[in-house]
Amino acid sequence: MTQALRIHAGPRARAHIERHGLGPADVGVIPGAAGGPKGLILGPLDRFIFGEWLPRSSQPVHLVGASIGAWRMATACLDNAVAAFERLEHDYIHQDYELPPGQKRPTAAHVSERFGQNLQAFYGGRVQEVLGHPRFRLHIVTARGRHLLGREHGVATPLGYLGAFLTNTVHRKAMGAWLERVVFSSAQGDLPFGTADYRTRQVPLSAANFMQALQASCSIPFVLQAVHDIPGAPRGAYWDGGITDYHLHLAYKTTNLIAASADQTSATGQKDPEPGSLVLYPHFQHRVVPGWLDKGLKWRHKATPALDGMVVLSPDPDWVRTLPGAKLPDRKDFTDYGTNAKARARAWGQAAGAAGRLANEFAEWLARPDMGRVEPL
Repeated sequence: MTQALRIHAGPRARAHIERHGLGPADVGVIPGAAGGPKGLILGPLDRFIFGEWLPRSSQPVHLVGASIGAWRMATACLDNAVAAFERLEHDYIHQDYELPPGQKRPTAAHVSERFGQNLQAFYGGRVQEVLGHPRFRLHIVTARGRHLLGREHGVATPLGYLGAFLTNTVHRKAMGAWLERVVFSSAQGDLPFGTADYRTRQVPLSAANFMQALQASCSIPFVLQAVHDIPGAPRGAYWDGGITDYHLHLAYKTTNLIAASADQTSATGQKDPEPGSLVLYPHFQHRVVPGWLDKGLKWRHKATPALDGMVVLSPDPDWVRTLPGAKLPDRKDFTDYGTNAKARARAWGQAAGAAGRLANEFAEWLARPDMGRVEPL
């Protein structure tokens, strides 16, 4: 039988696993990628990690999310996270939008209105659970437009994104002339990653701006409307955090495990790792692509030293081909299934159910770590 789960690790993370295995106390950061419906495949892993595994430790953990990843990471901060993740999966699978006569896609205004209602229904009365979590520090990534993209406009916005695309092709950092990364953080303190790579601002996440920040992080240009003038943040138009940080390929501030271990020796003579020094990344693929506009730029899909302390959990492509349609759920399914929302929901539900194998195989590997299954990132 094809294994469902693949495990990739950066060199520092691999050295740690060879010496110590992987324990919940090792995790300091968990990213959540943009990717829309693809995130459904991670539901069982989310429920296992946040509901069973991480509670066996006590260190603070930074949760960094963009788009659907931000929704997932915010859900992890709710009381009874397992039930919350089950509801997230159900609600996402069964979302439906009205199509204008003769059209294959709903209007951006309609999607934004419906999505805002869904967020209010999901988090209404529970925002303080997210903001006040005793261990988890939530960081919601958004993209704020600059210059032509400073306000959403029927002509200026397409031109601005054309400029961003062309600029990004030349140099990713130069795209900061059009869009900047704005991170809404639930706790005071520095971000858990470096910001020398790209123009960045950090803003306190509060009850006054939580809904707007989360909706902005999920607002795909031209699919949803931008969210304007979020309270407590610089004025302007805010879009999907995946534009600047599609898979959150960031310079995470993890400790150099080898150096940290050199100063910590247990009673058995074994060097002990520093708590919270790894990045654990449940992801729908093993490659960590920097920005949404980098999807077609294959030379930017390679791992860099920024990911040396990362462990990526992802579905095996051969296993993915056993899912409905021989692929992960994706946004194109909305148009492919058209008005047949029940058929789409059935296919997505089957894929999410099959993904239980990812969680089961991860739990089995944790109990009996096999370095033969840990591939280079």
